[in-house]
Order: sequence, then C-alpha cells, then structure tokens
Amino acid sequence: MFVINDIISIEEASGKKQLERILWIDEGNVICYTIDIEKEKALPIKRKISDLQQLHAEQLLSFIDNDPYGFIYQDEEQLPEKNKMLRDERWECIKDMVLQEPEIYESETRGYLIRMAMEKTGKTKRLLYKYMVQYWQRGKVKDALLPDYKNSGGKGKEKTCTDKKKGRPRKFATITGEGIVITDEIKRIFEVSVKRFYHTAKKNPLATTYEQMLKTFFVVDYRYDNGIKKPILLEQDKLPTLRQFRYWYEKTYQSEEKLRKRKGNRRYELEDRAVLGTSVGELYGPGTKYQIDATIADVYLVSSFNRNWIIGRPVIYVVIDVFSRMVVGLYVGLEGPSWLGAMMALANTASDKVSYCKQYGIEITKDEWDCHYLPQTLLADRGELEGYNIERLISVFNMKVENTPPYRADWKGIVEQHFKTIHTKVKPFLPGIVDRDAMVRGDRDYRLDATLTLEEFTSVIIRCVLYHNNHHWLKHYNQDEMMIQDEVPLIPRELWKWGIKNRSGKLRSYSEDIVKLNLLPRAKARVTYKGIEFKKMRYSSERALKEGWFEEARQKSWQIPICYDPRNMSHIYLPSEDGRSYEVATLLDHQKKYHGKTIEEVEYLFAYETLKHQEYAHEEIQQKVDLASDIEHIVQKAKKLVDQEKIEMSNAQKVKGIRGNRSMEKEERRKEEAFLLADSDQSTQRTISEEHVEDTQPKKSVSRIELLRQKQKEKLMHAKNSQ
Repeated sequence: MFVINDIISIEEASGKKQLERILWIDEGNVICYTIDIEKEKALPIKRKISDLQQLHAEQLLSFIDNDPYGFIYQDEEQLPEKNKMLRDERWECIKDMVLQEPEIYESETRGYLIRMAMEKTGKTKRLLYKYMVQYWQRGKVKDALLPDYKNSGGKGKEKTCTDKKKGRPRKFATITGEGIVITDEIKRIFEVSVKRFYHTAKKNPLATTYEQMLKTFFVVDYRYDNGIKKPILLEQDKLPTLRQFRYWYEKTYQSEEKLRKRKGNRRYELEDRAVLGTSVGELYGPGTKYQIDATIADVYLVSSFNRNWIIGRPVIYVVIDVFSRMVVGLYVGLEGPSWLGAMMALANTASDKVSYCKQYGIEITKDEWDCHYLPQTLLADRGELEGYNIERLISVFNMKVENTPPYRADWKGIVEQHFKTIHTKVKPFLPGIVDRDAMVRGDRDYRLDATLTLEEFTSVIIRCVLYHNNHHWLKHYNQDEMMIQDEVPLIPRELWKWGIKNRSGKLRSYSEDIVKLNLLPRAKARVTYKGIEFKKMRYSSERALKEGWFEEARQKSWQIPICYDPRNMSHIYLPSEDGRSYEVATLLDHQKKYHGKTIEEVEYLFAYETLKHQEYAHEEIQQKVDLASDIEHIVQKAKKLVDQEKIEMSNAQKVKGIRGNRSMEKEERRKEEAFLLADSDQSTQRTISEEHVEDTQPKKSVSRIELLRQKQKEKLMHAKNSQ
C-alpha cells in the first residue's frame, strides 16, 4: 500500500537506486506524483500506482523507513528566530501554489502558477522553484523550508525599538514630518485602546477606535468651545497614523481572535465557526479525518505494585477514522482528560500495532490492525488539546486541527458512540465496575471489588478494539452507491481496506520515531553523580558513560531535555540536537522496581510512600525521644559510679596511664568474652546425679571484674604513696 510521504527506493536498469517521495495520490488510487529527493533541480514525476506495485512485486522497489530529512522536525521553541522568519517568509511565497493539488504537479499549469506568484511576491522564478522543490523533497511540511544552517542566531524576540523610525518614509515628510516610532509604550496605548473602544458590544470601526485613542491619550491641552471641553491633539508628526495602528492590530490579533473579541464566544460558534458539517459530511476516504476523545471508564483499578492499593478509575483515549469507523489509536492511563493523553493516543496512530499488542500479551497479525498513519485532519475536544501547542501539529505534520467548541459537542458523536459500545462490552465481566444504583446504606462498596491493574485493563480494552475493528457490523453506516455496488461489508476493517484501494490519498506516512519525538511529553532531567534523575528515578545511557557525565556531575549537576513515554518508564529518551534521532537511557539495576510501570503508577507509589512516612512520623519521633532518655539514663548512672570511686589525682596522672589501662582492660575483656567449648571431662561431670549436686554447696568466688578493679586501686594507691 502506498500513501503520501512514503519514501521509496526504485532500482533502475543500470542498477542505480533512486529515492523518491510520494507527493500526491489521486482519489481513485490510480495515479500518483513523486519527486527525486536527492536531485537538486528535481521536478514531480507522474507514475501509475499499478506500475509501482509491479516494481514492488519484482523486488525492484522497496520502502525506506528512515527519512533522510528527519532533521527538519525540531522543537519550535528551540529554533532561532531568524530561521523561523526565513521559513515563514518562504512559506508565504509558495503556499498558494503548493496547496493547489494536483495542478501544481502538472507542467502545463505549474508555469502559470509560478508567474502569478512572481507577480505577487516579486521573487524570481529560480528562487520560487528552489523553495517549492525543497518543500516537496523534505516532506511537504512548513518546516521543510527551514534554512540548512543550524545554530545561527539566538532565540528570537520582537526587535528592540530604537530612535530610528522603521518602514518606508512618508511621501510628504517635509510637510507632515517623519512621524513617530512605535515604542513599547505606544503599543501599550494601542492595546488599552483596542480593549476599551474596539473589542466591545458597540462594535466601533477601527477608524473610530483610532480617533477615540487620539482623543484620550495624545492630548497636549484642552480648550472650551461654548462651555464644552475639547482636547487639543499633539502635532501631526507626534501622532501615530491610522496606518500604523491598523498594521499593529492586524499583526497582533489573528482573524478568529478578532471575531471572538467582537462577538463573544457563543455568537462566534453559531455564526463564524471554522468547522462545518456533521461527522460524516464531506469525507472521502481513510485518513481524511480522525476524531479523538476521552472518557473516564466505569471501573476501579488496583496498583501493579500492590493489589491492595486502589488507584481509581482510568481514562480511555480513542482515535477513530471517521470514514471507516476504524479505531486507529488508543491510550489508557490515569492522566486527564488532557492534551498529554491525547498526544499519546495520536502517537499510537503511527505505531506498529503488532508490537504494541505484544506488549500486553496479545498476538495479532498485521492484517488485524494495519493502521500506522497520521490523518489529513484531526478533530478534537477543546479540553483534550488545552495547553498544547497546536501549531506544532500543523507545522511538523502538515495536519489540520479542528477543535470542537464547548457549544458544539454533537460533532464527536462517532467517538462517543464507540465509548458506549466499549462500556457495554466490558461492564458485565469486570470486578470493581461502577454501579450507580448500588450505593445504598449497608450495600458493599463496589470499589472494594477492584481487581485489575492498569496493564490488565488496557489488555481488555485492546481486545474490545480488535473486536470492533474486525467483527462489529455498522448497522447505521451510510453507504454510497459505489460501496453498494462493490458489496462492501460494513465492518471497519473492510471499509478501511476498501477505502485505501478506492479512495486513497489522505493518509500520511511518517517515521514512528519522528512522530514519537514530536508528540511524546517533554521534560527536563538532571544529570547527577548518581545517574540521570527524572521524577526520582535514575537512568544511565551509553553516551553518558562514555563521556563521563556522572564523574563530571560530582562537581556540578546540570539539566538536559528528555522525552518519555508515560505508559512505560523503563526508558527515557535523549533527543539529539538536530531532532533527527534520540538515545535511549535505561533504568539503573537497583531501580528495577519501576520497570514496565506507567508514570501514574510510579507517582502513586511515591505518594503512598510519603503518606506512610507521614503516618509513622509521630511513632518515629516518640522512639527517638525514648532513645535519648535511655542514653541519658546510662550516662547519669555512669557519672554516679565515677563520683563514688573518685580518687584525688592530677589531670596529668589521669591521662598518663591511658595506654596501660587500655591494655589491662583489653586483656580482661578477652578473658570475659572468650568462647568456652566443653571438653569430654566436663561432659562427664554433667552426669553427676541430682542428689550429689544438691548436697554440694557452691564456693564463693571473686569475679574477674572485681579483681580488675582491685588491681586498679592498688596501682593508684602505689602512685599516690610514691609522691
């Protein structure tokens, strides 16, 4: 199967291999356009899909997994401002042309489109072709137009204002003056004026807003005319012009934001919303539109660390292809609903499903879930993408993103129907299921029946998805005439396969690694002498060991950027500087208790350990107090004995005999602590009759300790008499 953005290697008759990228496929899956990605002045090549299939069958065509231009997929925040400006400028030059598909690929119409672009932009034909070919060869995304040089310039901010006026000079500057520089202070006045006079229910024109602003903020004095106070404006060359004000406004506010500010969210959604139609409207084939949504499952789970710990209800994220109703992406976790879970589900759409299922102990064939592509359009709830930089999806993957507003919840009906199906399938069988009618006084708390871990519950949901994709009949699916003629079974997998064969061209192929690097959550880890620390877990990598990171960290630790998969904290990923690859860091051996655990399970463990420590804190402090009391008692008792045996001696005499005293003490301790094993004679003596033992009176003996003390006293008396 061929999809847009696939890189294929075609072996020519000479034996040379040519790398081409698929740019476009017609809706009937008959014709496609490709481009040589290694040739400097390449142009689109028109090919038949059947010819490519024949080459593949003859093993003269193969698919390339690693995109040689993967380095363009970089973090927007890490790009130098100069590079972003150049990219955006180039995009403005060619966007009107390259979006006209397939006309731009046909030589007859391409020349006309180039001439129109030359007139509009003032750029040369050679330069426009250069930008266009670069865009095609590098993956048909905006970031393909980034300059080749790296690390040129710092992270950009808006240019600092100077005394020199920007922009073209005034035509009649000798009469009206040069005009003023739009400083940060002037911009603040613009902002206040727009909020006060323009973004209001009165809907003043921008020109009226400009006049109100001058009247309020650019006044030198006031005069009275028939008792009416009227402002006197500053000189003309000290006023911002309407042109400057309008330019600032257009640059500051996007078109949607302007309408929302003027009309309010509710009226905007009713009158000016960008997304129109129902879930099925205007869809043509697989990948035209994916829908994503989340729901909180009606079941309580237990921790994989300890099944006695109830961890609450999981959140299920599902991505569905609207055309075929095929579930193409899935994520089950404890986070959310939020953009983090949504991105994990979207990353799963580009993942190999055979290996994904294998992680959960499920063996499938590729044909049972052959979905590893990104869509042309993604429809998501505002809540799921709140806090996520949507521009990232647009610029990196050339994906349209449509947010369902809060007043248009009906748009996601297909996904929500699927959730109902899932709940219906699993509810009769799972312990710990939420029973909303069971919470009557005296009834057993259903939460106590929680049995499944997050991993086990995910396995259940995967099996539900496999059933839905491969066996669920879509009773209410709206077929068209062509489907009826081909007698397509109304099962998601069959609709998906039929759509790819007959209505292809919307699916996008990207390296799984590139998708993960751009969609997985990013964070900062700290390099310490104990390892790479992230959320209290410690990792190591081959590079860290080779370059001696941990030895260096003994002097000073530092932070590094990482990506991580919340579903499995066995590894974290260290992206390369060019964003093209990553290095895997693995848990240290003594951290194996976190192996295979989700981030939610690990954080739950930390919280549980903290709770247990807090619960024991009082007992611990009580034991510390008791210990201090015991020690003080021993010391006080010893002090009393010292006072009782105190002999008049000088300090010098006390310290003079330390070595001798130590030797004598050591000798006596050895005798006291020696192990005595009974010999045969002693064993025989133990057999003496009880009568003999009773008649024998024990003799009073002096202990070794008493002898030691006596010797010490004699020694001290001798020292005293010798004075």
